[in-house]
Amino acid sequence: MLIGTYRHSLDAKKRMRMPSKLKNEIGSNFIITKGTNKNLLVFSKADFDALYLKLTSLPIFDEAVQKPIRKFLSSAFEAEEDSQGRVLLDKELCSFAGFVKNIVFVGVGNRVEIWAEELWDKEDEDNEIDFSVLAKLGV
Repeated sequence: MLIGTYRHSLDAKKRMRMPSKLKNEIGSNFIITKGTNKNLLVFSKADFDALYLKLTSLPIFDEAVQKPIRKFLSSAFEAEEDSQGRVLLDKELCSFAGFVKNIVFVGVGNRVEIWAEELWDKEDEDNEIDFSVLAKLGV
């Protein structure tokens, strides 16, 4: 289970190092792609493959369905760590997420979200949590 919040910095070349507690859980083969709210999503290869199967079962001629799938899959890449365990982030993904220097990794069960520190701090300030949404889903 991927949980917790971890603050890190990108180096000058926009390389990041996955926090060890998250990396131990997600493994060394992971996929990074665009998320919601201007963050990036990180999935283990197995979880991404399961999500991919669900996405490919959706109607291919429904543009309202295919447009977000196209954006999601076209921005995805398999992370490749260098000899020091760093992953080079794509410039487009860094721009999309507003990454400058400081980033925050957030464990969200089956995935990790990576936020620009400023955006995460704003998100985290929101103390109003409506758990009734979860109740409606049967949680």
